[in-house]
Amino acid sequence: MTTTTRSEDRNRDEGDNRQKGSNDGYEIDTDPGRLDVGLVHHWLSTDAFWALGRSRDTVERSIGGSLNFGVYSPDGGQVAYARVVTDRATFAWLCDVYVAPAHRGRGLGARLATAVRDHLAPYELKRTMLATLDAHELYAKVGFVPVPDPELLMILSSER
Repeated sequence: MTTTTRSEDRNRDEGDNRQKGSNDGYEIDTDPGRLDVGLVHHWLSTDAFWALGRSRDTVERSIGGSLNFGVYSPDGGQVAYARVVTDRATFAWLCDVYVAPAHRGRGLGARLATAVRDHLAPYELKRTMLATLDAHELYAKVGFVPVPDPELLMILSSER
């Protein structure tokens, strides 16, 4: 797999920035211009339990305000996605991690999480967080641990 990332500033996060990690032809790229926004919207709004019904406008705005990671198959088609909301100084939130069903079981989720971790490392963030219902083992493999003091966390949510 090729993984493309940049680590110094936002401008370096946006552009041809590919990384290779194995010889299977998959590639991870942070170039937002390469994303298939319609496909990402379809995945999230119809198949991702946390985003069912999410509007195209919301997906477009979330992409515009985030550091995005696309995974591309050897033929160039997008097969996975993740985004990171970050200030690139103290905090990041990994979210909307999705691997297309036909490409699951190949380790792409772990490779994508690893690429995100490695991409964020130069920023020396105090914390990177995520929420997961069922992928704790996957994220543990790349260094995520349970929140040590969850009682300290609070949420302001539009969902009541």
